[in-house]
Amino acid sequence: MKVGVPREIKEREGRVAITPAGVSALTGHGHVVYVEKGAGAGSGITDEAFEKAGAFMASDSESLWDSSEMIVKVKEPVEAEFERMREGQVLFTYLHLAASEKLTDKLLERGIIGIAYETIQLEDGSLPLLAPMSAVAGRLSIQVGCACLEAKNRGKGILLSGVPGVHPGKVTILGGGISGLNAAHLAAGMGALVTLLDISQKRLGYLSDLFHSRAVTLMSTPANVERSVVEADLVIGSVLVPGAKAPHLITRELLRKMEPGSALVDIAIDQGGCAETSRPTTHDNPVYIEENIVHYCVSNMPGAVPRTSTQALTNVSLPYVVELANKGWPRALRENSALAKGLNVMKGSLANRKVAEAFDREYTDCRSLL
Repeated sequence: MKVGVPREIKEREGRVAITPAGVSALTGHGHVVYVEKGAGAGSGITDEAFEKAGAFMASDSESLWDSSEMIVKVKEPVEAEFERMREGQVLFTYLHLAASEKLTDKLLERGIIGIAYETIQLEDGSLPLLAPMSAVAGRLSIQVGCACLEAKNRGKGILLSGVPGVHPGKVTILGGGISGLNAAHLAAGMGALVTLLDISQKRLGYLSDLFHSRAVTLMSTPANVERSVVEADLVIGSVLVPGAKAPHLITRELLRKMEPGSALVDIAIDQGGCAETSRPTTHDNPVYIEENIVHYCVSNMPGAVPRTSTQALTNVSLPYVVELANKGWPRALRENSALAKGLNVMKGSLANRKVAEAFDREYTDCRSLL
């Protein structure tokens, strides 16, 4: 198979979808790999390293897309890439379609086979290709949250860790999944007062055993959410419904009850965000103020640390890339139920129920498509 890896052109996105080790793995199976020149620069990978591993370096994105049967990316295609997609081409990347009807329509129109990293799901319910980036985003959320609370960013001017003789800050984390757990690790580790909310009693039990007295765990009821958000200096939104738009747990009215200068970091923004006031921002302009609350809503948070993120992502994505290339996408999806759940669109049909529900569209069971 001819596999193409373009340079990411989303603003300030330095990750790349493959490493030289991944190129070697694919070429070792007899596949041809095209990598766009400069694709690895943000992650500290040179063109020479890709070439040494056996990749052909494409001088431009257009020729790479045109030559490739399967495109492997990190982020969803942006508008400049829409017309490069061609019917029957496999696109393997993060898609987050429930947050973008425009992208969904374009993939359907172009007849793409779109397989989304974020909806590949194992039998135990875990999301193996979302987990590493969720871990990165969770840890980053505390790092950027601390900055949001600084006076220069119009935050309330507190240090989350506190100092001897001064109370530490309060952190409320909505969602106890991978992102929430990693956010709690950093927040508790620096001495902040942490409250974790989730809808699963089983998950809360696990988190309580893990953190002991270093974090309070609460069932995510409307009353608990309101009280915990109002009392917080920093709120982390890490709610996830696989493939679906994130629920709005934080209303504008609730934000008005928070102390001015408090901060909200919405990790769920790539799925639409979990606050009514959340809107996507970029690494160049990450913060805005609404209802006197500092909002950080960067939709590609892991792109801030591309070297770490690229290594973490490709560690888990490569086996799926190799399987798709070796077997071809129809057989690979038939034989791997986890990979089959990643199929979001196929030649004009919506194959993900949550995405179809988000836009009130017709859903087609992927098993019948295959």
